[in-house]
Amino acid sequence: MKNIAVIYGGMSVEHEVSIITGQQILDNMDTNLYKASPLYIDKDGDWFYGDKLRDISIYKDWKKKYGKKFTPDLDRKNKKNILNKFDAIVVACHGNFGEDGRLQGIFDFLDIPYTSSGVVGSAAGMDKIVMKSIFQGINLPILPYIWFTKDDWLSNKTEMIKKVHYTLDYPVFVKPANLGSSIGISMANNENELINAVTIASQYDYRIIIEKGISPSVEINCSAIMKNKEVLTSVLEEPVRWDTFLSFEDKYINSNGKTKGMSSMGRKIPAEVSDEIKKHISEYTKLIYKTMDCNGVIRVDFLLDQNKEHIFVNEVNTIPGSFSFYLWEYNNLQFKDLITTIIEETINQNTIRKDKILRYDSTILNKLSKNGNKMKSSKI
Repeated sequence: MKNIAVIYGGMSVEHEVSIITGQQILDNMDTNLYKASPLYIDKDGDWFYGDKLRDISIYKDWKKKYGKKFTPDLDRKNKKNILNKFDAIVVACHGNFGEDGRLQGIFDFLDIPYTSSGVVGSAAGMDKIVMKSIFQGINLPILPYIWFTKDDWLSNKTEMIKKVHYTLDYPVFVKPANLGSSIGISMANNENELINAVTIASQYDYRIIIEKGISPSVEINCSAIMKNKEVLTSVLEEPVRWDTFLSFEDKYINSNGKTKGMSSMGRKIPAEVSDEIKKHISEYTKLIYKTMDCNGVIRVDFLLDQNKEHIFVNEVNTIPGSFSFYLWEYNNLQFKDLITTIIEETINQNTIRKDKILRYDSTILNKLSKNGNKMKSSKI
C-alpha cells in the first residue's frame, strides 16, 4: 500500500476552495491501494499533518492545535522528514503559493512525485499574461487583450482608459494576472465600471489584464488528464454565463451547506455544441496540455460566440476545483478511479523523468586553481 499525502490550504485567497478540494480527494481515494494523509497549510503559511485534519468542521474556526505542526525539510536523505515518507503527493492547492510552481519546486528538490503541472507549467498557468503569450505562440485563437501594472494605471490612467476604448472597446473583463475562482474579476461596460474594476483587480495583484468581452457569449470548459502516456479529454460543459456571475458559495456549497461538485449548478453537461467544435476544443486542450508540460488534471476554458461557431481560448486552470471530477464521471471514470489514474501516472512519469543527466563533472575549477586562489575578471 502506497503512502499518499494530500496537500491543501495555503496562503491564497482561494484557501477555502482548496480545503474543499482536499477533503473531497481524501474522502474518495481508493483505500485498498493507498493510505491517505492530509497535509494542511494554514493562512499564515504554517504546515500541519494528522488525522484530525480530516474533519472539515475544524476549519470554520481554525486553531493550530488541531494538527501537528512541522517545518518542511529540504534534506532528501533525512528519514525523519515528514515529506520523505510519501510515495506521492496530491496537490489540491489553488492560487498563489500552491498552484503557481512554488510548492512544485520543493517537491522537485525532494524528488517526490506530485499530481500537478511542474514548475514551468504551473507558473505559466497561474499568470494570465504569460499564459496568453503562450497561446499566441502556438497559434491558438484568443480574444484581444492588453495588460499593465498598477503603477502604469496610477501614473497614466487617462491614456490607459483610451487604450481600452480604442483597442478593445466594451464590454471587457478586468482580471488580476494571478488569481482564479472568479476572485477580483469584473466585467466593465463603460468607463466608470472600468475604473472600478481596475481598482478591485489591483487589490489582488500588481499586474492587471483586460480582455475583450463577447456579448452575448457561451463558455465551454474541457478537462484533460494523462493516462498511459496519452492525453485524454473529458466531455464538455457549458457553465453559467459571465453576466450571471457565480460567487464562491454558488460554485462550491449547496443549499444545505454541504460541499458539492459543480455539476449541480444548472450547467449543461454535455455541452450542446457541434461535433466540429468538440473536435477543435479537444485538439486545443491536448495541445495546451503538451506545450505547457502539464500533469494531473487540468481544465481549459473556452469562449464561443452566440452562434457557437467561433472558438476563443480563454485560460487554463492547472488545478481545477474538485479536480473537475464531475466531467470525468460522464466519461465513465469515477472520482476514485480518476484519483488513482493521476497518482499512478505521476509516479510513472517521475520514474521516466529521472532518466536524464543531472550531473556533469567539469575540469573548469582545476584550470582556475592553477592561476591561484583569486578570481580574475575573465570570460568563462
